[in-house]
Amino acid sequence: MNEHVSGARRFGDALLEQRGMRLKGGIYHLTQIQLAFHSNRIEGGHLSEEQTRYIYETQTVIGDAPVNDVIETDNHFRAFDAALAHVGQPITARTLWDYHRRLKEHTTDSRKNWFSVGGWKSAPNEVGGKATTPPDEVDAAIEKFISETSSAMRFEDIVDWHVRFERIHPFQDGNGRIGRLVMFEQCLTHGVMPFVIPDEAKTQYFRGLADYDDDPVVLQQLLRNLQAAYAERFEAFIPRG
Repeated sequence: MNEHVSGARRFGDALLEQRGMRLKGGIYHLTQIQLAFHSNRIEGGHLSEEQTRYIYETQTVIGDAPVNDVIETDNHFRAFDAALAHVGQPITARTLWDYHRRLKEHTTDSRKNWFSVGGWKSAPNEVGGKATTPPDEVDAAIEKFISETSSAMRFEDIVDWHVRFERIHPFQDGNGRIGRLVMFEQCLTHGVMPFVIPDEAKTQYFRGLADYDDDPVVLQQLLRNLQAAYAERFEAFIPRG
């Protein structure tokens, strides 16, 4: 058993219960802020953690903030809610489209005629200087990829799923954030301790993705460490019973 699986169900149950209650100041509330802040910062967002918290808690902004960053932050909160509502169900192409639509609607990208909100990319893209799946092959690649997904995933399977998804890079933008949301959801679905990848671990995270074929342990160990950090940070917020 993964050393951080023990007790993971308690964390997942608390997250889902507190989401239903919209409980303030608990594991759900704080995870919303941490995940949105760090995932957006990894992708070049400019908001501070305090600004992210204000948006979540008050629907207002403090200080100077790019409008698009504010929209994408608020969208991320709603996409995370959708992922939590989907826990226990299989990931499908329709699931991914829904998360992408929630993340990107009303953004500056959504006003571009060629940019598909809630749909696959129309122009080629690269990740870390490496080509990804061409647009006209994405639908088949995702269909094959999902069909090969196990119904009982271990930690290693979740990490491998994330790597494969990022290599397909099916959306024009938002792939990293969608991929990290799905990892969090898959952890809760399969009784694995979830985690948040912090912006300060971005370089190691990207290196782990790039070098995964040669040494998967680099990425796996980073995420195991982050599991431990998440468990330590939020253990006190889990109800005892």
